[in-house]
Amino acid sequence: MKLIYALLFMCSIAVNAQNSYENGVKHFKRENLTAALLDFKNISIGEDKYWKAQEYIGDVYAKQENWDESVEVYENLVETFPQSANYNFKYGGALGMKALTLSKMEAAFYISDIKYYLKEAAQLDENHIEARWALAKLYMQLPGILGGSTSTAYKYTDELLQISPVDGWLAKGYVASEDKDFQAAEKYYKNALTVGGSITCYQELIHFYENKMNKKEQAQQLRKEAQEKHPAHNWTNI
Repeated sequence: MKLIYALLFMCSIAVNAQNSYENGVKHFKRENLTAALLDFKNISIGEDKYWKAQEYIGDVYAKQENWDESVEVYENLVETFPQSANYNFKYGGALGMKALTLSKMEAAFYISDIKYYLKEAAQLDENHIEARWALAKLYMQLPGILGGSTSTAYKYTDELLQISPVDGWLAKGYVASEDKDFQAAEKYYKNALTVGGSITCYQELIHFYENKMNKKEQAQQLRKEAQEKHPAHNWTNI
């Protein structure tokens, strides 16, 4: 009987952990972040879904822009699963977002770690799109003295082009635009639109025309075309 009770108790714990996880995921998807956090924290180490729940906890903190807590959770995940490209990416990204809240002098101390973990994610997963996007943006935003480099940024856009042509052209458009090579940027954004034709592709080219080139008429014409291609989307304020 003791064995039976023990088995029933263990089954009860497992069921509760599963219910907490499933409820947490539902709350997370509905942006009920406080409720999601409580559910995920209800799952103890050793229980099924514990590590996945930990990742969600980090994601909740990231959505709340609580970067200190997010960094701590992702760091623990990376230390436990160093070969996970996803955890390396999230840790590097959270460090980057935390750095943005600091002074330039304080943020400079984070640069090497941010680069390391984002690069690690890209190396661990040759098809990791988000890591390469983050690296392209990082190298364009960093000043040269801290390792910023347009050529290095383009290196990652070239890799993106091989993985996802749409992302590759959009990333090249971003880099060229930041480099003030507007002729090249326009070509890259148009290439992305030709290949993808998505809402994002239209948005990026419209924003480019309005904010970088001051071509209001072309932006308006493109907005009309976008409305015809994606009528369910609200293009009024884009």
